[in-house]
Amino acid sequence: MAEQSVIAADGRKWTLRSQLEWRAPATAEDFEHDVTGGQVSAAIMISLVVIFAAVLFLWMPDAVVVPSWVVLLLALIILFFPTRWALRRPWRVVAETVENDEDAEPERWVGTVRGVFKVQGELKRIKTAIEEHSMPDINGPLRPVE
Repeated sequence: MAEQSVIAADGRKWTLRSQLEWRAPATAEDFEHDVTGGQVSAAIMISLVVIFAAVLFLWMPDAVVVPSWVVLLLALIILFFPTRWALRRPWRVVAETVENDEDAEPERWVGTVRGVFKVQGELKRIKTAIEEHSMPDINGPLRPVE
C-alpha cells in the first residue's frame, strides 16, 4: 500500500493511497460473470494439466533425448500466465482531503486501476492534477464518493 500527501493549488492537503485488490471489484457490467466455476474448477484444470504432463514424461522411452532449450521454453510458457495474472491485479486508488476546518467538507475520490505498472503512472497523473487544479481529473479513473 503506497500513501503520499499532496498540497493542492487552493492549499488543501490531499492524501493519495493505493491498495492491491485480490478480487476484482463487482461492477454493473459484470452481472453475468458472478456465476463462474470458482477456484475449484481452476484447481481441477491445473491438476489435469500437471497429471497429463507427468504421464507424458513418464511414458517417454529412454532413447528420446529432450534438449534443455525445449524444457526451458515450456517452463517460460507455463510461467507466463501466472506472472501476467499477478501483474494485472486491480488496485484501488483513493484520493481524499484531510480537513482541519470544521466548515469545510472533506472530499473522497475512489477508483480502480488494473496493473502494478499502470497504477504508478496514474498516481503521478492524479498528483499532478491535484497540484494544478485542486482536484483529481474527472476524466481519470477516480470518481467522487459521497
